[in-house]
Amino acid sequence: MSLSGVCVTAVESRPAGVLGASQSPSHRPFGARVKAFVALTKPRIIELLLITTVPVMFLAQQGVPDLGLVLLTCIGGYLSAGGANALNMYIDRDIDALMDRTSQRPLVTGMVSPRECLAFGITLAVVSTLLFGLAVNWLSAWLSLGALLFYVVVYTMILKRRTSQNIVWGGIAGCMPVLIGWSAVTNSISWAPVVLFMVIFFWTPPHYWPLSMKVREDYARVGVPMLPVIASNKVVAKQIVLYSWVMVAVSLLLTPLGYTGWFYTVVALAAGGWWLWEAHALQNRAKAEVTGAKLKEMRLFHWSITYVSLLFVAVAVDPFLR
Repeated sequence: MSLSGVCVTAVESRPAGVLGASQSPSHRPFGARVKAFVALTKPRIIELLLITTVPVMFLAQQGVPDLGLVLLTCIGGYLSAGGANALNMYIDRDIDALMDRTSQRPLVTGMVSPRECLAFGITLAVVSTLLFGLAVNWLSAWLSLGALLFYVVVYTMILKRRTSQNIVWGGIAGCMPVLIGWSAVTNSISWAPVVLFMVIFFWTPPHYWPLSMKVREDYARVGVPMLPVIASNKVVAKQIVLYSWVMVAVSLLLTPLGYTGWFYTVVALAAGGWWLWEAHALQNRAKAEVTGAKLKEMRLFHWSITYVSLLFVAVAVDPFLR
């Protein structure tokens, strides 16, 4: 498969799910079709993106930002990320059909056709960019569009099927919401969002690699070289620990730079300390060659979501306690 001149390795797909892909999508129930288009945007992933966007707006304002601006930024962010996710599903529909964790996605079941998905993704990309540009500011618009293009082109089309560093560099797209949140309020970029950008950059691999360890066979089946596919649990766990230490260290830079006070520092230390405990515990189990359910790799994955939520809630609350 070739898109925009970039070759993407294809694998033989097999229809999956309860719906026949040969049925016309126009004959599907309207409610189910709506749910399918919503599913193309990957709402659960976007929740995390918004968690990192809104608190940064409070930090930039050093208080409560204009709530209308917050709403517009959230809507624009959802549409942009949703468009990126829909285009990701369009490109990855061949391997999604072969992976258990993605076998019920709308393109695989046939609830949405590839052409509809492509048109839907492009439409969301255009609408989100215009919304940001006309209702927020053009700096936020270009940052949003850059994040979308990075995720679709650099991560999905170039990196994902070619290198085990895919999630490391591809994760840059997921770091962009902190820049967008700050620029929405200030129409500029400062060191605070750059530090938080780096926190998310170093957070993404140890967040995603435990999940990749859990579904290693899925990725191996379709030839996607996620790190757990090509390396042992010991190697993956060591990388998780290294990235975790850097992430926690970077998270503590906001206070000496003067952007946050005691509350954020306490939360960052406590949440980061617990993260490191879990990361080292996973490494110890990997060193002991524990496998299967006893490896408990998903403990760190679930904690990673709690960690980033706590950290960014502290970002939002801290200005009121200084």
